[in-house]
Amino acid sequence: MEVDVIGNVLGVLIPFGIPLFFLLLLVLVIVGLVMVLRTLSRRAREFGYPSRAAYLRAAPRTDAEKRDAVDLTLRGIALCVLGGLFAPFVLVGLIPLFYGGRKVVYASMGLGLVDDPDQPHA
Repeated sequence: MEVDVIGNVLGVLIPFGIPLFFLLLLVLVIVGLVMVLRTLSRRAREFGYPSRAAYLRAAPRTDAEKRDAVDLTLRGIALCVLGGLFAPFVLVGLIPLFYGGRKVVYASMGLGLVDDPDQPHA
């Protein structure tokens, strides 16, 4: 294989004129997005929600769900900060940042008590 001055491998690793770095970055972003969605699905099953969407919509009911919401928010912030280095990671980080932040705000406003059947007067 011949290598040019820039370090690109000619004709083998640059299909359609797209630099290898961007292809690898795209693969990393897709893998990151799949990992985030699988983690959210697993957490939804652990907390007894019927689907990932139901888990993301619901206000946290227990302390474990509140901790999970804070953890989700911090992971989103970390991915968005990583997006400062590699811009596409911001897109992956916005998902946990938005939903985790929304759950934290719901919990701080006490909205999880409304969904609690044990406290009808909350």
